[in-house]
Amino acid sequence: MICDAARKYRGKTAFIRRADDGSKENVSYIQLKEYYYRLSTFLLDNGFAGARIAVTGKNCCEWVISYLAAATVGVAVPIDKELKKNDIEEFLKAAKCRMLISDGKTEVPECEGVVCADFAQIYSLASGGKYGFAGYGGENARTDGAAVDAIKLPKDRMQVLIFTSGTTGSSKGVCLSQYNVCSNIHSTVSVVRVTPRDVTLSILPLHHTYECTLNCLLLLSRGACITYVSGLRRIASDIREYRPTILVVVPAVLKLLDSRIKAGIIKDCPEKYREHFENLPLCEALGKLPLLVRGVIKSKVRATLGGRMRLFIVGAADLDTVLVRDFSALGIRTLQGYGLTECSPLVAGNSDFYFNAASTGIAIPGVRIKIENPNEEGVGEILAKGDNVMLGYYNDEAATERVLRGGWFHTGDLGYMDPSDGALYIRGRIKNVIVTPNGKNVYPEELETRLGDRPEIKESLVLAAKGDDNAKVKAKILPDLEYLKEKFGREVTAGEIKEAVKAAVAEVNAQMPQYKHIDAVEILSRPLERTTTQKILRFGANVEQ
Repeated sequence: MICDAARKYRGKTAFIRRADDGSKENVSYIQLKEYYYRLSTFLLDNGFAGARIAVTGKNCCEWVISYLAAATVGVAVPIDKELKKNDIEEFLKAAKCRMLISDGKTEVPECEGVVCADFAQIYSLASGGKYGFAGYGGENARTDGAAVDAIKLPKDRMQVLIFTSGTTGSSKGVCLSQYNVCSNIHSTVSVVRVTPRDVTLSILPLHHTYECTLNCLLLLSRGACITYVSGLRRIASDIREYRPTILVVVPAVLKLLDSRIKAGIIKDCPEKYREHFENLPLCEALGKLPLLVRGVIKSKVRATLGGRMRLFIVGAADLDTVLVRDFSALGIRTLQGYGLTECSPLVAGNSDFYFNAASTGIAIPGVRIKIENPNEEGVGEILAKGDNVMLGYYNDEAATERVLRGGWFHTGDLGYMDPSDGALYIRGRIKNVIVTPNGKNVYPEELETRLGDRPEIKESLVLAAKGDDNAKVKAKILPDLEYLKEKFGREVTAGEIKEAVKAAVAEVNAQMPQYKHIDAVEILSRPLERTTTQKILRFGANVEQ
């Protein structure tokens, strides 16, 4: 894939690299191939053939070059840079890593038998510099690439090992081959148009397959340009600077962009139109404006998004359809998909050929989906089959046999498929389902999505109520104090917060059958703990009652 891209796109920019001093450098596709070959050859010449090589640190082109080389000469082991040093050490030991490549800023352990290098050393070596790392000199590094071209990569050989959570005790190691990942890329680009004119801003952490496959490797296969966010607080300014055409994000990022856009319009638009944006979704508010005013506002908003944005690819959580309509009104398409690390990751999605904002789309080409043991509502476990499905779990035959049966991967997710068009609708994780005393199933994610639609509610977590015989479903809710303060025009009291949340929950309950009603509410004073992809954790302090 890298060689093909270098042949097709040669001098076109693959990455915009930002150095520590703030200066920027364009890395072309032909340079990417040279760096990849030089680093891979160096690793082979120094005895790292077949080695497990961990990569951790901020999103940057050095991370990608390190990952590509590691996943070619041996096994790449991407690790979350937000982990504590002792957790990183545990993963290094579990994976039997012989090398750790980091950004030089992430606190990493010193492990016996593990060679450490940082991105600066790797980049200098890959780009023709004269030094190596940890006693491995780079002065005589070969650049002919013959050793790399001689590598054989069977379809069923593990080349990527990804751990699914932040501690070895609760984690599974997902074993992926290059064939798994490349088949997923091939399937996706056959239904979603990505061109050499596209530019992306990499925001989500690269150690997740969602970002690594769909917003890195896929983009490189099509000759697009990848830029990197300089900090979560600088997303808006980075968008204005790099002017991306595509963003791969989670719903929380879209919701943040949407709310900031509305706030900016309310601040700057003529007073007689302000009420529309204060009380209606963006798409509806725009529809009530005179054509000329609407055009001016849309033009200004698009300018704040760089002026070229055309596509959002969204996954990792349920997406509010209002957001899809809001950005559609601005001329930006939003495609929601469904995937898992074990599937490299994409299983189903909306695309250029199928679009249904209420669903996660249909199975991508080469992937089959079915629902096992559906209930009377058609909801059952989602099963997937295809070349993108993992080889198995690392050193865990029992767990592998539980989820891979008859060639089908049992996802552990609940959903149903529309028999008319095959659209997939997600209901949540099997292990999260709340079973009421009368045997009815309540899906927490469904209620959380509806609670998230209420402006009074910033975050929520729905779980089974404990310690109260009358309550079956409980919601932990973090109020949106900024919204309430704006609504009341002053600081709000604890009593007013309680009443506002109570009214919001009542509105959600009114939309649901009786057995799905939220019976108990706990108002939180601090945010719920989240993963690095902004998923709310369903263990630890979050679920204590």
